[in-house]
Amino acid sequence: MTETKARAGEAVSQAQMTTQTAAAEAKAAMTGFLSEFNRFQEDVKSTLKHQEERLTMLNAKTMSYGRPALSARAEVEAPHQKAFNAYLRSGDDDGLRGLTLEGKAMSTAVAADGGYLVDPQTAERVQSLLLSTSSLRSIANVVQVEATSFDVIVDRSEVGSGWATETAATTETATPIIERISIKLHELAAMPKASQRLLDDSAFDVEGWLAEKIATRFIRAEAAAFINGDGVDKPKGILLPTKVANASWTWGNIGYVPTGAAADFAATNPADCIVNLVYALGSDYRANAAFVMNSKTVGAVRKMKDADGRFLWSDGLAAGEPARLMGYPVLVSEDMPDIAANAFAIAFGDFRAAYTIAERPDLRILRDPFSAKPNVLFYANKRVGGDITDFAAIKLLRVAVS
Repeated sequence: MTETKARAGEAVSQAQMTTQTAAAEAKAAMTGFLSEFNRFQEDVKSTLKHQEERLTMLNAKTMSYGRPALSARAEVEAPHQKAFNAYLRSGDDDGLRGLTLEGKAMSTAVAADGGYLVDPQTAERVQSLLLSTSSLRSIANVVQVEATSFDVIVDRSEVGSGWATETAATTETATPIIERISIKLHELAAMPKASQRLLDDSAFDVEGWLAEKIATRFIRAEAAAFINGDGVDKPKGILLPTKVANASWTWGNIGYVPTGAAADFAATNPADCIVNLVYALGSDYRANAAFVMNSKTVGAVRKMKDADGRFLWSDGLAAGEPARLMGYPVLVSEDMPDIAANAFAIAFGDFRAAYTIAERPDLRILRDPFSAKPNVLFYANKRVGGDITDFAAIKLLRVAVS
């Protein structure tokens, strides 16, 4: 019995020692962890303090170099806009004349042939208004040039090919046909006016008003020229070239498909001519094709149905999405002819391939406070041209029997 008690006491003592050892080890581990954590905190504080000192030093150095405050810096970043606004309101052109390019003496604000270049913000506003309107510009190929014309090189031939064998002579392939289409740039001008009293009102947004007025005039003139322009001091329109029946089409002409009636769509199956028009265009152009017609023609076409009674017309499902005819987008251009005898009321084609618009990127303004007192005239002008560059990429619908 005594021996058993001794063994039990020894076991209890060993258990107590084990527990104490484990507690001591846990305490040592926790102490080590807390020590490491404290060192980590000190390192973070030291790093943050060092970074703060660097930022303070850099800020002091920047201020010592005379860097302007944020509000003042905004004015420095847009000197042309500030000077241009002063010119529009009061005719003060000292700021514009003082602007230089890369330290050179030549002024960037004065155009070579008179007037002042519009500040970028106003010019971009005019450009965005032009692009967002129902003009052929929105679906055509638009390029910016610095010259007085833009040349397009057209290769309208296919590369010759043939099957060759090891022993037979290879047949000589055809010579490619290369043509050059030169698009001349013409001057497009607008001349809105405002009273000097209105310009003196600081609450009046003169730049916004001027951009809207200029864009409105330019939009109307461009849209008309891109459709019906004769090329005399204006772009050449898509309806200018000679029109021939599509079966007789040759390069330099525009092929057309008839409606089947003398002065309207055919009385029976009127939608057939729309189908014929779509498939008169080559398959390589149809993927990016679009319709162009005016509102009166839209009113007649959107009533058409196919043989199963389904409408050919479908409105856009999302805001800003164009309506579609037979699955192709429709551009409503009021400069297209109405439905009448022998009128070419609808155009269908890949206009990005068919028509190129070339323009200079600069827009210029000349202020005239003398010619229309007490009003101030603003003569704005830009250079733009346009012409068909691929006669195969566009087809027309003619209101005729054949």
